[in-house]
Amino acid sequence: MKRTFTTIFGLAVACATGLVQAQEIKGDAKAGEGKIAMCIGCHGIVGYQATFPEVYRVPMISGQSAKYIVNALNEYKKGERKHPTMRGIADSLTEQDMADVAAYYSTHTKDAKPVPDKAREPNAQVAQLLQKGACVSCHGDNFSKAIDPSYPKLAGQHKDYLYAALRSYKADANPIGGRSNAIMAGMAKQFTNAELKELAGYISSLPGDLQTVPESRFR
Repeated sequence: MKRTFTTIFGLAVACATGLVQAQEIKGDAKAGEGKIAMCIGCHGIVGYQATFPEVYRVPMISGQSAKYIVNALNEYKKGERKHPTMRGIADSLTEQDMADVAAYYSTHTKDAKPVPDKAREPNAQVAQLLQKGACVSCHGDNFSKAIDPSYPKLAGQHKDYLYAALRSYKADANPIGGRSNAIMAGMAKQFTNAELKELAGYISSLPGDLQTVPESRFR
């Protein structure tokens, strides 16, 4: 039976409700500062590029939602996100470790600027793609304030990373780069790769909260 996006969106809301209802572990940003040794070699260097499983700039995570960071790490740990390096790192972290690291990065920003409540208007082609994917229904009108903090802030994220991430949901069975998420797979599989690149380009051009804040050892 073919699922409509409305059905998929309903599942998303149900998942979000379940996450809110679940008992949460409180993160400690100060404790997290002592647990990021495995993170800073990639996420603490401006413009750093991953080379496996493909080349793209690693995502900016400073200023990202803490709940999303925990959610992503759990998905790596469970194998729902199949990036081998990130899964190895996530496997080494306890639930408290993940909460602490997430708390640290969610507040680890420098000279942050206010983000507009609504994103600038896209061109006609991108507007049609956004409407087809119903992207703002989850990620918000400015792509920085999602309907639930377990969803990522996207505005200003690196274009090449966004493009790679979107394609990974189309290749969920890929053992070294796929992502298993019914909601995102249902969205991404509607589009050609060229269309996903258009979406990534627009979203990456928007002002947002995300940053790469260099660690002192890399400055």
